[in-house]
Amino acid sequence: MMAGISRPSLMDDLCEANGAFAINLLKLLGEKDNLRNVFFSPLSLSSALTMVLMGAKGNTAAQMSQALCLNKGGDIHQGFQSLLMELNKSGPQCLLRTANRLFGEKACDFLPAFKESCQKFYQADLEELSFSKDTEECRKHINDWVTEKTEGKISEILGAGAVGPLTKLVLVNAIYFKGKWNEQFDRKHTRGMTFKTSTEKKTVQMMFKAAPFKMGYVEEAHAQVLELPYVEGELSMLILLPDDDTDLAVVP
Repeated sequence: MMAGISRPSLMDDLCEANGAFAINLLKLLGEKDNLRNVFFSPLSLSSALTMVLMGAKGNTAAQMSQALCLNKGGDIHQGFQSLLMELNKSGPQCLLRTANRLFGEKACDFLPAFKESCQKFYQADLEELSFSKDTEECRKHINDWVTEKTEGKISEILGAGAVGPLTKLVLVNAIYFKGKWNEQFDRKHTRGMTFKTSTEKKTVQMMFKAAPFKMGYVEEAHAQVLELPYVEGELSMLILLPDDDTDLAVVP
């Protein structure tokens, strides 16, 4: 349970909504080509879009809430405020940082209440830029901000033509993580092992470690679940491994 949440049901509802949104989006991203790898941050998307939701109403707000699986009501923005504050607590061994920022057209008049709410709940400032007068400089400025927040890992989040003179608002989320395994992998034990894809088997270089880890089995998914904790045990990587005779397309 995250600290700072006085109502457990609020955090439970938020986690359930974020999880449902993540699974729905993963299925959507894999529809056109289920052979390609997909890597994305569901929390980045849900927190950014929920921030936009604060400025929406009527049918637009209803549709956004449905897409984000936020149908149980409650103060969802208060929940995100506590969640983001907890996530951005850095430890000496693991660094997890997420940042939101809005870049708005200087000629537009954004409501002060909206800007204040973005800062309060999502730690996101609204910076005014002149897309209409110098589009390329605005694109460069936004890319530079993301580069800084991701320790140089993402240098061009906005490609050429991504914004134009008619752009009114750009909402950007950056997430950065760096951590050490609680059980370190020794490089000398890396070796070639068989990896199975949907269409073939191939030999790839895999890390190897013999140590006690938490494992489980999910009958509904026909898959094993492995937890690989990082130092201090605050964060973990969860790996889902389907059975050998299970088609990846049928894994929920």
